[in-house]
Amino acid sequence: RFGEPSAPVVEGELDGQRVLFLARHGDPHVLLPHQGNYRANMVALKEAGATAIVAANAVGGITTLAPTGALVLPDQIIDYTWGRESTLFDDPADPLVHVDFSWPFDTALRDALKARLAASDLKWSDGGCYGATQGPRLETAAEIARMERDGCDIVGMTGMPEAVLARELGIPYAML
Repeated sequence: RFGEPSAPVVEGELDGQRVLFLARHGDPHVLLPHQGNYRANMVALKEAGATAIVAANAVGGITTLAPTGALVLPDQIIDYTWGRESTLFDDPADPLVHVDFSWPFDTALRDALKARLAASDLKWSDGGCYGATQGPRLETAAEIARMERDGCDIVGMTGMPEAVLARELGIPYAML
């Protein structure tokens, strides 16, 4: 219904666990952040059997919560994007559906990631707010200052609408 995903879902194994990977920018990397077919991507992962999604995001740091080279496990998100298809429930023939998005990242999945990070030698921060911007250009200094005033700790371009689409599909979602 939503067209083709950005790339095929690739299946593999990591530490004895079945894993799926979808290159949100395409394979090769050709799609700009606002060009991704996020709805098709999330549906493709669900149809491939994904039971949880850990999104890997390249971000910029805004506050000291996100020191250079550290991983951040955010617990909130602010959406500054526009024009992206951000719901699976847009067919007028379907019932009206609202999802609770107060806490956008799955608590149990975040807890599992925290346990793995705590057992590692990696630098990481727990919590914080991801600001999702339109891209592909980077933000102006004034935009970053506004995002900091809004409470954002990191900035990226792909966290939305991925997070809400995963919620609509009932797939636990977290990002690093």
